[in-house]
Amino acid sequence: MSAEDKIKAAAEKIAGTAKETVGKVTGNDELVAEGKAEKAKGDVRDAAENVKDAFKK
Repeated sequence: MSAEDKIKAAAEKIAGTAKETVGKVTGNDELVAEGKAEKAKGDVRDAAENVKDAFKK
C-alpha cells in the first residue's frame, strides 16, 4: 500500500467519523448515515490495498 493510498483511506475514515459525530450532536440522521458510509468507504479502500499488498509478496 502506498503512502498516498494509506492517507486517502485514513482521511475518509476521519471525515466519516467527524460527519457521524456532528450528525449525532445535531440530531441529523442523514449526516450520521453519510458519515457511516464514508467510514465504510475508507475501510473498503484500506482492505483493497491490503489485498494488493498481499499479492505483491
